[in-house]
Amino acid sequence: MFYDEAKIHVRSGDGGDGMISFRREKFVRQGGPDGGDGGRGGDIIFIASSHLNSLATFQRNRHYRAGNGTHGTVQRMTGANGEDLRLQAPLGTIIRNADTGEILADLTEPGQEVVILAGGRGGRGNQHFATSRHQAPRIAERGEPGEELWLALELKLIADVGLVGVPNAGKSTLLSVISAARPKIGDYPFTTLQPSLGVVTVDEYDTIVVADIPGLIEGASVGVGLGHDFLRHIERTRTIIHLLDGNGEDPLADWVMINSELALYNPTLATKPQVVVLNKIDLPHAREREPQIRKTIQAAGFPFMTISAVTGDGVKALLYEVKRMVDAQPQTLPTAADEPIIIRPPAAEKPFTIKREGSNTWRVKGKEIERIASMTYFEFDDSLLRFQTALEKTGITAALTEAGVKVGDTVFIGDQELEWAE
Repeated sequence: MFYDEAKIHVRSGDGGDGMISFRREKFVRQGGPDGGDGGRGGDIIFIASSHLNSLATFQRNRHYRAGNGTHGTVQRMTGANGEDLRLQAPLGTIIRNADTGEILADLTEPGQEVVILAGGRGGRGNQHFATSRHQAPRIAERGEPGEELWLALELKLIADVGLVGVPNAGKSTLLSVISAARPKIGDYPFTTLQPSLGVVTVDEYDTIVVADIPGLIEGASVGVGLGHDFLRHIERTRTIIHLLDGNGEDPLADWVMINSELALYNPTLATKPQVVVLNKIDLPHAREREPQIRKTIQAAGFPFMTISAVTGDGVKALLYEVKRMVDAQPQTLPTAADEPIIIRPPAAEKPFTIKREGSNTWRVKGKEIERIASMTYFEFDDSLLRFQTALEKTGITAALTEAGVKVGDTVFIGDQELEWAE
C-alpha cells in the first residue's frame, strides 16, 4: 500500500563507559592508570533511495535505535563503536522534527546521506586524568547518552511532469499507455487512490518521469477528500499536463476549478508551465465541443492539444511538446551537501532550571548538567569531587544555595538522586 506520511521515534546509541583500571604486573610495582575509553554510540542516518516509492516501512515499525558503544577495558583498550542505523527512504522525503515542525533534511539526490542524530561520545578512561600530582586517579567518564527524537516523514514525489485533472479524465489510462506503470483503471469516481510514477521514453534515449496525481475535486486545497495528500506531489514537478475529460459535463469549468485549487494550495503552482489537453477526442461529443474549448484555453495563454488515450491519437505529439517544456525549465531542487549533515535537537534557552518539588526535594534540569551527571561515576570519591566542581563552575551550587537548599535535602539531576552535603 502507498503511504506518503509517517511518524517515527529514533534514538542514537549510548557511548560506552570509560574504565577505571591500573596496570598490575608482577615486576611492575606502579604501572599507573590504564583504563580504556568507551566506544562511540551509533548514529541515526537516512539514505535517499531511488528504489523506494512509499513510506510503508515506517508504518509497520515506528521505533528505531542505533547500537550502543561498548565499554573500555584494561590496557588502554577502547571499546567498539556502536553500529550506525542506516534507514532508507524514498527520494523526495522531507524529514521534520515532529514537535517543532522544523525541516531537518530533504532527500532529493540518490544516495544522499543525512545524519539526523549523532551517537553519544564514549566516556574517557582514567588514563586521561593522570597528572604529575595525581598519578592514580579514580576518575573516568560514563558514556554520553544517545539522543532521541520524534520525526515526521513526508513524501513528495519527484517527477518532471505532474498529470492532473478531475476524476475519470483519463490520467491513469494515459500513464499506462505512455509508460510501464500499471495504475488501476475503471469508470467510476476516485479510481486512483494513490499517486503513480511512470518513466516515459520520448525518443530512443530521452525519458521523462510523469506522476499521475489522483483526481482533484473542488475544495481539495483545504483538504476536502484527500486533497492535501495529493496536492503535495505536484509541488516538485517542473511542468503540468492538465487533462480535460472531453466527455465530461463541463471541461472548461473543471479546468478553472482545478487551477483555482492549485493556486489556493500553493501560489507557485499557478506559475508552473501547463499544457491543457482535451482527452477522449475519439468520441463525437468531445469533437463537437473542441473548437470552443481550444479558443478559450488559447485566449488564456495556455498551449492546447487534443488526444485519445485509448486509441493513442495525438499522444506522441503531446510527449514531444511536454519534453520540450521540461527541458526549458531549470532544475530547482536542492542538491545534496558534499558532507553529511548532523542535526541535533535545539539546545534549551537557559543552561539550567531549579524547581522545588517538596519541602526537602529539588530538581535541577539542564541539558549540559544532566549529560555530565549521566557520565559520572558517583561511587568513586575522585569522580564525585569532579562533579561537584562542575556544579560550582556552572553556577548551580550557588543557585541552589540561594533557593534555600539544606544539608540532607534530595536533589534530582536527570536520573541521578543525590543527597546535598556541605
